Formats: sequence, structure tokens, C-alpha cells
Amino acid sequence: MNLLGVRLTLLVGPTVAIPAPAPVADALQSVEVTESDQGRSGFQLTFSSGREGPSGLVDHALLLNPLLRPFNRVILLMTLDVVPVVLLDGIITHQQVSPGNDPGTSTVTVTGEDVSVMMDMEEKIVEHPAQDETIIALKILASYPQYGFIPDIRPPIAIDPPIPIERTPIQRGTDRGYLVEMASRYSYVFYVRPGPAPFVNFAYWGPPERFGVPQRALSVAMGPHTNVESINFAYNALEPTMVLGSVQDRATNIKLPVITLAGTRPPLSALPALPVNLPNVRKAQPDQSEGLTYVQAYARALARTDRSLESVATASGELDGLRYGAALRPRGLVGLRGAGFSNDGFWYVNRVSHRIKRGEYKQSFSLSRDGVGSLTPVVSP
Repeated sequence: MNLLGVRLTLLVGPTVAIPAPAPVADALQSVEVTESDQGRSGFQLTFSSGREGPSGLVDHALLLNPLLRPFNRVILLMTLDVVPVVLLDGIITHQQVSPGNDPGTSTVTVTGEDVSVMMDMEEKIVEHPAQDETIIALKILASYPQYGFIPDIRPPIAIDPPIPIERTPIQRGTDRGYLVEMASRYSYVFYVRPGPAPFVNFAYWGPPERFGVPQRALSVAMGPHTNVESINFAYNALEPTMVLGSVQDRATNIKLPVITLAGTRPPLSALPALPVNLPNVRKAQPDQSEGLTYVQAYARALARTDRSLESVATASGELDGLRYGAALRPRGLVGLRGAGFSNDGFWYVNRVSHRIKRGEYKQSFSLSRDGVGSLTPVVSP
């Protein structure tokens, strides 16, 4: 339970974000921040607006203020009790004005995305000779020092460094698009996570994070300990896919078998769908693209199986942020209790939307895992 409520600190500016002046901070009506484990995170800030005073003859005061213009940087600090959290570090990309007929009913809404949107502004054709995906990712991130990226690059299980006389990786597209393209080969993800301090961001390229300390538990139907207001569960038995076939190795010209009987990621359920559903599991052929080595083909086969197991079981719902007492974050684990053996246990958090108004803090969430059943007898609060 959160005793002191939620306090917000807004920093905004064209080059260096600074604390918003009192007229801008006082006009802030609501905040919505949506974080996802894949794709860019987004935000929307809604301000009350008026046309008071001499400047009102010209335009809304907030529109005359240069702080809320597109491509300015926005950082939002949220303090729960005494714990500060960097909820947002993004760039304004859209501005909307809704005039009202009555005094005090006009609003100005600014929308934007996390700072990685600036990596999607320029399409390029760049060669990366003798560099594998991890080196390319580090090099691209190092070219954006203004966003304070702390790179967290995880090498794939099977990596095939390019030999210049055989092939040279060529980037055709934006920097962010190429990072996502490279990640998809291994069923990896690329995202930017704000924090741990203002003006600093973690840039992650690797598998979905299914390790680490779980976040504060979601509690369902547990009387005074309940923090989840609504939740729904679903199970899709058609998702699991195993790859079964053979490929022609480019290096040896020998045909070799490719079989994926399980995923490479640690299970989150007691009854994972792939082994439990056999023999009723989809079977797919390996990637037959010309020029692949056996290592490359097998890595892509594993990625396809991993991807199919990510969202066999899903859950979506809404919780009371003040009762929960923390900011649920995607790209990690959370414990769930009170929903029964099939749905209790640990889940991977795919998506969270934070909606904050005066006196109200709601969080909508989406969870997923590879099957049903709890792996642990107890989920700690």
C-alpha cells in the first residue's frame, strides 16, 4: 500500500530537459505512458490551456511556450512514497489542441515516443565488414551519445562472424530498424529502457529477459491484499511450433538435419505446451534461404520455436497502482497469486500502460508464458 501517493516531476527542453516552470507543471492534467517489450514506448501528456492575459489575444499560452514543441525531450520522474522512478525519457512528436467553449475546458496534448525514435529518422546504406551482430549493435548505439545509452548486448547462442571474402553485412534502413532486423533472426528484442537516473537509458539487445528477481506480486481475490482490479486468461494450443527438416550447408555442401524439440528459454510454467501437447504440435520446415550455413539455419530454427512459445498462455488486466505500491515494468518477471494453480506463478510482462491523474494511478498490463501451472508452491508478496 502506498501511503504518500504519487508525485510527478516533469523535465522538458529542446536540448537539455530542465524542470518545467510552475505554469506548465500546474497545467498538467493527466499522463499516460505505455511501455512494451518490443517496439518503442510511447507517452501522452494532457495540459489544461487557456488564453488569459495579453498573450491570449495571440494564441494559447502553452502553444507560445517553446518547451512543448515537437522534438523537445521529455523526462518524467515518478515518486512512489520515497522511491523515485524514471517513468519516461522521450521525444515529443505530435501536438494536438482541443479548444473549449467554456473557460478552462481547452486542452493541449503532446504525444511522443522514447528516445530511440531519433534512431529511426534517417535511412542509410552502410557496410559492416568483418563485424557480427553484437559488434554492429554496439557501434550503432555508440553513435548516439546525447541519449546516455548504457548498452546491454547479449550474444546469441549460435553466432557466425562474417568473413570478408565470403560476405559483408549491409545495412539498408534506419539504425533502429537494422537493430530490430538483426534481433529478429534470433527471436531477440531491442528496446530502450529509461533510468536508472535522468538522462540515462539502458539499450538492450538480446533475448526476452526471463531471469532476475520478480517484481512485486499481483494479487487476485485475496481480500485486503488484492491489488488487481480485473484480469483475464487465455491459452492458445495452436501456438507451439517445432522445426523438423534438413538444410544444405553452404560451407560443406552437405545436407544436415534440423530438429528443434524444445525452446532455449527457461520455462515459466509447470506444464509447458510444447512437450505436453505432443504429438499435436505444428511442424515447420527450416529456413531454406540460399547461402545459409548450418549454424545460421539452426539458429533461425531455434528462434522460430522460441517465438512460438512466448505467448501460449496470456493474461491481461488492470491494477490499482496506489494499492500495488510500485510501477510494474515490462521486460521482466512478475509473480501472480490467488488465481489458482493453472494461472498462479511467474509470468513475463509484455506491456504496461500507466495512467496517472490527480488522486488516481491505474496500470493496465499484458503477461505471457509458455504454458499453465505454477512452478513454485508460494509466490511471495
